[in-house]
Amino acid sequence: MASKSNTAQILLLPGDGLGPEVCNEAMRVLDALREAGKFACVIETDLVGGASIEASGEPLTDTVLARAQASDAVILGAVGGPRWDSLPPTQRPEKGLLQLRSELGLYANLRPAILYPALAASSSLKADLVAGMDLLIIRELTGGAYFSAPRGIKQQSGQRYGYNTIGYSEEEIERILHTAFALAAKRDKRLCSVDKANVLEVSVLWREVAQRLSREYPQVELSHMYVDNAAMQLAKQPKQFDVIVTENMFGDILSDLAAMLTGSIGMLPSASLNASGFGMYEPVHGSAPDIAGRGVANPLATILCLAMMMHYTFARADLAAAINSSVCSALERGARCMDIARSGETALSTSEMGDAVLSELGSLI
Repeated sequence: MASKSNTAQILLLPGDGLGPEVCNEAMRVLDALREAGKFACVIETDLVGGASIEASGEPLTDTVLARAQASDAVILGAVGGPRWDSLPPTQRPEKGLLQLRSELGLYANLRPAILYPALAASSSLKADLVAGMDLLIIRELTGGAYFSAPRGIKQQSGQRYGYNTIGYSEEEIERILHTAFALAAKRDKRLCSVDKANVLEVSVLWREVAQRLSREYPQVELSHMYVDNAAMQLAKQPKQFDVIVTENMFGDILSDLAAMLTGSIGMLPSASLNASGFGMYEPVHGSAPDIAGRGVANPLATILCLAMMMHYTFARADLAAAINSSVCSALERGARCMDIARSGETALSTSEMGDAVLSELGSLI
């Protein structure tokens, strides 16, 4: 999707914890593109999550939602933290994130797990098992247990009883699978659909829909795997996968597992897309309140979100490639934050890692 005008309208929602720190470095990269005349944009900044609760009492206000709906893309840092854990679920920071996903129709969450050559030794697996790894996890984002009803906590037989529903309509399954097949067709033409069809009726439907739609994509090899086996195989032989598609909760778990194969969850960006190509871009790592404010957070996932934004929302493959190359080059030159630094390596601060990426970017734009 191209911008609605010649100037892209971007909404920045830094959020909580280390969100503002990593977003600041991403904005420095975006500013460099803008100052070089490569990308025209207007950036508005607003509140979401805990920051919004402190200011307005709500995790997402109608004003911010309207701004998101009027923008071409949203960049989000992170939400949540122990400060708000005592609030009811409907009032916690995460509710603002879920509402954004729902109201903006962001049904497709793309989470690439790429091992940069310079970080092969930082992976949780042996280097020969992960060298060259480049997989994409596609997570359905607006259905399943996180959104389906009924849900709640009630009194039953003299004790509290908690319950959630995992529900998907055939249309919701078709939508995410069409996205997955289309993306797999542009890669290595291998798609693994992950479910739990041996015990869950919703997964039986998921698998049936996947098999039916596969006839529309004869060039893509479709396979199926139960989620427990998929987790084991990711930890055992991750390069057997190219594209994985799965439902909301399974995707949440598997993508975090895949994150550690890349060296750190601080390396993983994500794109949440709707049917029109509008996207919300956020790092996978969350708010990490234990290191927030210390200036040691890894900003690379958020910087890489810009590359995904350029590719998926603005169709600027040139700028996406420049950002990706800058990150790769910085890593090859030894730039490391605390989460990916090995013994004997100097750990850069958040801003120093931003400097390293900007230094490489300068020669590419």
